[in-house]
Amino acid sequence: MAEDNKFPTEVIDLPSGGKLYPKDSPLKDGKITIKYMTAREEDILTSQNLIKKGLVIEKLLDALIVTEDVKYQDLIVGDKNAVMIAARILAYGPEYPTEIINPNTGDKITHTFNLADCPFKKIPEGVTENKFDIKLPISKADISFKLLTGKEENLIDEEIKSIQKLNPQVVPELTTRLKYVITSVNGDTEQHTINNFVDNMLSRDSLHLRQEMKKNAPDIELQQTIEIEGEEVRVDIPMTTNFFWPDSKI
Repeated sequence: MAEDNKFPTEVIDLPSGGKLYPKDSPLKDGKITIKYMTAREEDILTSQNLIKKGLVIEKLLDALIVTEDVKYQDLIVGDKNAVMIAARILAYGPEYPTEIINPNTGDKITHTFNLADCPFKKIPEGVTENKFDIKLPISKADISFKLLTGKEENLIDEEIKSIQKLNPQVVPELTTRLKYVITSVNGDTEQHTINNFVDNMLSRDSLHLRQEMKKNAPDIELQQTIEIEGEEVRVDIPMTTNFFWPDSKI
């Protein structure tokens, strides 16, 4: 930690405002400190071993986070996205040139996005903890659910891979995820109760729950309105290979 203090740092706001973390979490104030990228972190980006394992972004952000006792995967998913964008801006600036598809013609065009113009999608007013209560429209069950951290998302991925090895024909990705997300059913917090409920959940209830999860999840908006051939269109900002490795003129 002391070694990292040689480098300039920035305090970054989190879309969640810190409200979804435990009271004793260093993230509870809604901020995280990251340092500017150096050539040492660029070495992480070029590690073929980390790239093959799909760990390159996680290891990079862990190296940049200065806030003590915080790892990238400890963050709620939307906060992870915000930290990734902030790290890229600090490293290479907000301009992000990349190829996109013209929605009118299907042709590839190059556009430069300004990442600094990506606003936060914040959690609704009145939310003070990572617990959301809803009543499902069909079964009328009272459900409590939480938003997942990166660490929990990894656990889900590992569980799904294990199931897939045993039964590659049907992979229960949706139900596995909902079993992690739901924390109580009609006040019952027992995992076997939650698992049984999810396995028998009506599709309209499942859809409603997923819509509520999306509505309440904090994030950073990775869409922008741009002008193409005189017409304003809304497009996604693609996360391509040059997001953290812009073309070099060296």
